[in-house]
Amino acid sequence: MLLVLAYAMVIVFMWLIMTKRLSALVALIIVPILFGLLGGFGKTLGPMMLMGIEHIVPTSVMIMFAILYFGIMIDVGLFDFFVNQITRLAKGDPLKVIVGTCLLALLISLDGDGATCYLLTVAAMLPLYQRLGISKVILTCVIMLASGVMNILPWGGPTTRAASALNLSPSSIFVPMIPALCVTIVWIVGIAYWLGLKERKRLGIIKILVKKDFITGTALVGKARPKLFFVNLSLTLALLILLVLEIFPLATLFMTFFAIALLINYPNPTEQKECIMLHAKNVLPVIALIFAAGVFVGIFQGTKMLDAIATHMVTNIPQSVGSHLAVITGILSMPFTFFISNDAFYFGVLPILAKAAAPYGISTAQIARAAIIGQPVHVLSPLVASTYLLVGLADVDLGVHQRHTLLWSVSASIVMLIGGLFFNSIPF
Repeated sequence: MLLVLAYAMVIVFMWLIMTKRLSALVALIIVPILFGLLGGFGKTLGPMMLMGIEHIVPTSVMIMFAILYFGIMIDVGLFDFFVNQITRLAKGDPLKVIVGTCLLALLISLDGDGATCYLLTVAAMLPLYQRLGISKVILTCVIMLASGVMNILPWGGPTTRAASALNLSPSSIFVPMIPALCVTIVWIVGIAYWLGLKERKRLGIIKILVKKDFITGTALVGKARPKLFFVNLSLTLALLILLVLEIFPLATLFMTFFAIALLINYPNPTEQKECIMLHAKNVLPVIALIFAAGVFVGIFQGTKMLDAIATHMVTNIPQSVGSHLAVITGILSMPFTFFISNDAFYFGVLPILAKAAAPYGISTAQIARAAIIGQPVHVLSPLVASTYLLVGLADVDLGVHQRHTLLWSVSASIVMLIGGLFFNSIPF
């Protein structure tokens, strides 16, 4: 009964948001509650929901103040200079802009943190997309594809989790996957090129006069802050350095730098209030979605529906295909990491798969490599907090983003799997 409820809940939830019958916010709250009630968990649903919400509070705070901080930086014109330089290089060609976005996101993703990639790439490229009329869904799609592919780096979360769960070194997982990663990067750039061609066909090459007084975003109190350019640039660089060094918790870091940025650029309390109100419309939907995702995760885990799905899928693999468990693991990593957290998959499911594969001569390192294949799909999950940061910054509907990106994400995972098989890092 629990297994049926679990599968039904996942299917109903995805159907509702992909077909736009319910918003993601409403579906994340209502669907798990209804299925929890059907499963007889009525009295314990409240604590489960609170448990899920408590886990994502630090992330929610970080995302809220990150949006506010970069909103201020866009308003005061910090990125105008960079946008103008990119505009000169792109020469109004949507193809160059989209491929450039992909390359920029790949470069920034080298730090292994998706949130940082989303913050920097959207802040740099969104004004240009708006200026040229390029679809913002393409922006979120290309950035997420790049971030998802680079998410398998050895200092990133998934590879570290897989190594910890199976008592391996991250390098033993990642290094043999480098050729497959390179192939997948080429594939991602190819997708960006294809999307760029379509936008070039739709929009043409746009002749734009690069103006020195071009102001991005919504100008607060009528003007940007060109005299504070180097102050804001130094402040942002300091923030990024501290982000990379991970000296302070991200939530407190963004809170502090937001307060400093607000005080420097808008010393008048009335202007400060106006600034917060201006960006509240961007912050509130994102934070509400993250808390709603916490409700979904809390009920999904608390009712043991998650455990039921994991056990069912792992224990029902036929013995006749046991020698292909590495490939099966790579395929399963896509839906598993989409519907459950990385922690649940790598610490809960992966050890079971590794144990089942051992009698067939498949090493734990090979299983671990297959398990990171699904990361381009994982980052698209509505249960990943940084996903809401991306769509919130770009002001794109989550369901629209998922519909546009899902097949491309799956294709990236499949290309990575094929690359792993071809270069012998994953056994067939």
